[in-house]
This record gives sequence, structure tokens and C-alpha cells, in this order.
Amino acid sequence: MAETVLVVEDEKDIRDLLRRYLERAGLTVLTTGSGAQALTMVADRVASLVVLDLGLPDVDGVEVLRAAREAGATPVVVLTARGAVEDRIRGLELGADDYVTKPFSPKELVLRVQAVLHRAGAAVPAVASFANGRLLIDEPRHEVRWNGEPLELTPTEWGLLAVIAAVPGRVYSRYELINQVRGYEFEGYERTVDSHVKNLRHKFGECGPEVVQTVHGVGYRLGLRRDR
Repeated sequence: MAETVLVVEDEKDIRDLLRRYLERAGLTVLTTGSGAQALTMVADRVASLVVLDLGLPDVDGVEVLRAAREAGATPVVVLTARGAVEDRIRGLELGADDYVTKPFSPKELVLRVQAVLHRAGAAVPAVASFANGRLLIDEPRHEVRWNGEPLELTPTEWGLLAVIAAVPGRVYSRYELINQVRGYEFEGYERTVDSHVKNLRHKFGECGPEVVQTVHGVGYRLGLRRDR
């Protein structure tokens, strides 16, 4: 099983730490330090569970928590420095499934995430379908089909496609992509995204630029609409 966990945390060191520990536990990890981006990702239900820092710089984490509750049954584990009893009660009253205060043990947090997923009965996600079934992404099986034919992708190509497909139409910068796919946050690695995108497009044939679109000066996005 390969549930996806969305980590919403503005501190880079903590994002990196959580990514490492969650991935070691066999989970797929998406990260963002932006509350605004988190709101979009939560609305699109890109993850099986959200690890949410309440102290975000742009949007109050409580708003993200409230949006997660309104969007559906996605479990939320709140991670915050707000350790007062009143804050914990408020978070739980708003629908948090668990509450972890900083400083924290990453091993304990992973165990809490796994426990919440187990309690929630996190089912294997359905196959994601795009463009009336032309593109199918089966995350649990790590399979991609294009016009009914399987595509053989490298781990990096798979990661790039999974990230841009999480929120179709959203533009991801090279910085974001290399961070989310490989866990690096160093400028020197950003340009390697271009070669991986080129290879990924090649596997979609002549439709490659349609599937993975370039937004000049910004980054890349999935050019296909997700089927509802």
C-alpha cells in the first residue's frame, strides 16, 4: 500500500526531516510550505492524510484544517508549537485526528500517522483518470497507462508525473519539482528537471508537450483535465 501524505510545514528542515522518515515508512510524500497551496491541494484531495503545521506564514493553519474537514474525510495530524491545552482542544474540536506539539520525535509522529491511517481505514486510492481515460495513473501499483498502453517510467519520471498530476493545471517551478520528487532544495539541481521532463514527454510520443506543458519563465504543469 502506498498512501500519500501531504506535509504542510513552512520550516524547510522540518519538511526534509518528515519526508525522510515518512518515506522510510513506505509512504509517498508531498510537501508545501504555503498555506495557500495547501488549500488547493486539500480541495483536490491529493493525499490520504495531511500533516499540518498551524503556524504558517501566509494562511492560518486553522483555515487549512477547516478546509480539509469541508473537503471530505481526509485525516489531519496537526503539528504545531501551540502546546497550550486550549489550542489542542481547539484543534481537535475543528476535526484534527491527532495533535503533536514541537519539539517532537519524528519516529513517534510516523507511528501516529500510521495509526490514524489505520483507524481511518485508508483505502487504496482509486486509479486517477485524465482526459476521458487517455491517461491512467495507478499509484498503489506504480503504473501509468497512456491510451491503454503501459508506460515504463524511471523513478524520477514517475515522481514528476505524480506531482504535476496531483493538481492538474497548477504550474510547478523547477525548484518545487526537484524538492518534491528528490527532496533536494538546492538551485544547482533545478535544471536537471528539464532533461527528465524531456524524457517523460518522449514517452507520451507526439502528445508529450500537450501532457506536460511548459509555462515559460515559471515551470511545468499537467495539460490534461482530471476526470470526475
